[in-house]
Amino acid sequence: MEEPIQLSIPLPRSIDTRIYIHLTIKSKAILLFLTTASAEELGTPTPLGSFVYALPDKYNPSQPLSTPLLTVEPTIELTTRMAKLLARKTQLPTYVGNSMSFASTGLGGTVEEEMEAFKQVVQLVVAKLQHVIASSVDGLQNGVSP
Repeated sequence: MEEPIQLSIPLPRSIDTRIYIHLTIKSKAILLFLTTASAEELGTPTPLGSFVYALPDKYNPSQPLSTPLLTVEPTIELTTRMAKLLARKTQLPTYVGNSMSFASTGLGGTVEEEMEAFKQVVQLVVAKLQHVIASSVDGLQNGVSP
């Protein structure tokens, strides 16, 4: 699948802000970009957030390796977690760019609010990656390619 998938979901505990998801599935890699915008911000560019590369570890499939390519402090932790999770599930190299802001949530971006958004994004993205996940499980035996 080469065509990007573009989706949006409401930012949890926020009145008018949405999470925008841009997912590109290549034969050898996954590329995911995440950002947030409210209704009045739709035409304005958002600041660049963190960008992380993660790849599955052949010898320890449950612990993918990751490298931050661009670090922006408020977004690096969530970006790294997302990249590692997707690399582990798909067994493909994964690039994740994230500039999500939780400032417009009810409590201004608590850990619980971030985790709720993270969970919703993961559920949606993993649903879109089911065919990739299924093929990676079929192609691996005991975590090693045949």
